[in-house]
Amino acid sequence: MLTGSLWDETLETSLRCSTTPMDTMVSCDVAIVGAGLTGLWSAYYLAHRHPTLSICVIDAHGVGFGASGRNGGWASALLPMGLDKMNAQHGRASAIAMQRAMFSTLDEIERVLALEGIDARAARGGSITAARNGPQLERVRHEVDTHRRYGFGDDDLRLLDTSEAAAICNMTSLKGAMYTPHCIAVHPAALTHGIGRAVIARGVRILAPVRATAIEPGRVETDRGTIRAHHIVRATEGYTPQLRGQRRSVIPLYSMMVATEPLPASMWDEIGLSGRPTFDDTRQLIIYGQRTADDRFAFGGRGAPYHFGSRIDPSFDTDRRVRDLIIEALIELFPIVREARFTHHWGGPLAAPRDWTCSVDLDRRSGIVTAGGYVGDGVSTTNLAGRTVAALVEGDLSGERHDDDAELLRLPWVGHRSRRWEPEPVRWIGINAGRRAAHLADRNEDRSGRPSKFWGGVIDGMLGR
Repeated sequence: MLTGSLWDETLETSLRCSTTPMDTMVSCDVAIVGAGLTGLWSAYYLAHRHPTLSICVIDAHGVGFGASGRNGGWASALLPMGLDKMNAQHGRASAIAMQRAMFSTLDEIERVLALEGIDARAARGGSITAARNGPQLERVRHEVDTHRRYGFGDDDLRLLDTSEAAAICNMTSLKGAMYTPHCIAVHPAALTHGIGRAVIARGVRILAPVRATAIEPGRVETDRGTIRAHHIVRATEGYTPQLRGQRRSVIPLYSMMVATEPLPASMWDEIGLSGRPTFDDTRQLIIYGQRTADDRFAFGGRGAPYHFGSRIDPSFDTDRRVRDLIIEALIELFPIVREARFTHHWGGPLAAPRDWTCSVDLDRRSGIVTAGGYVGDGVSTTNLAGRTVAALVEGDLSGERHDDDAELLRLPWVGHRSRRWEPEPVRWIGINAGRRAAHLADRNEDRSGRPSKFWGGVIDGMLGR
């Protein structure tokens, strides 16, 4: 079994985005730290708005090295913070506006893919969230009811009975599901490198390998020298704790994936997923999957340990125990997959803020922009972030806000600042205890058929739900 990402292994050489070494000190108008989707979308929209701006993007490894190139390939309308939480903090209208902005973001991504000729192996098949026991069915019903309370109808999210769900995704033990059309299955490395090629075509420089060590007003300190810039965009996501002074800004949570060989049509006839909807269920310990464009399963889940001190290391990108649990979970959902060969196993860190809320913020005094904290829901959210970054920077440069940007900049995540995580060993104990609580909650619900109030309450408390 290969231990590299399926997406990296299957991306053709001709589609890879080239980078340039940094040989001397660099000065530019905008420096973007991180060549993942947040950084590249930000560069894309900035270059579109201001063709004369000098923009450079730096990365310690290269385009799409982090979560942007290793994820499950869901360009969804999901947010880590729910409608009720946004309503409580910002009001009903803001919560609705944020969710609608995510829905329209999928249209924008499709527009750019067509405009730039990017083949991201995209299929807008929507997403199905299965319910496989009583507590999971309660949760999908609650999610649909919540969206109804905010004015979203069947065109956005609907409840399926057992037969309707099985016709889309023939999982075992189905009791029902919810379905949304607001999701595009993509090849994430093809998407990220495609945006990278588009920004280079607009005159943006992508410098790698260049490791940022600190971000300060007007400058980025790197292992190759200093970069000076009027505005700096921190788009480092799960790798943020490696920057000086940022150890407690977010935590790097590891998510792991496996992939099968391409499966024959006879298997897919039994499994379903025609049209390539993404799929998951509502267990506490998250799983997620898709049918790839070349007819593989790409399937992942959480459950890997958090490492003391927010440590990140290449050795953490795979985990035999977690790999076996993920394979076991997929076979439980689709027993026929037992006959398939698993070809890839990989993983990597994603960023989780303390309040599980993603954000975009500009500190006008320093010129530093921060964007991220998607908690695994970033493939499409990064596009909305990139457009927001561009609007904030342009407004700061000109001193004016364009009318077209007013709605974008009123969204509730703009200007949000999450509090810092607790110091060690408190966060190591708490995060890994939460991981254990999720496992125990799922096991208790499967056995009893009733919601796990105690362990579920522990998780809700940690996530601020």
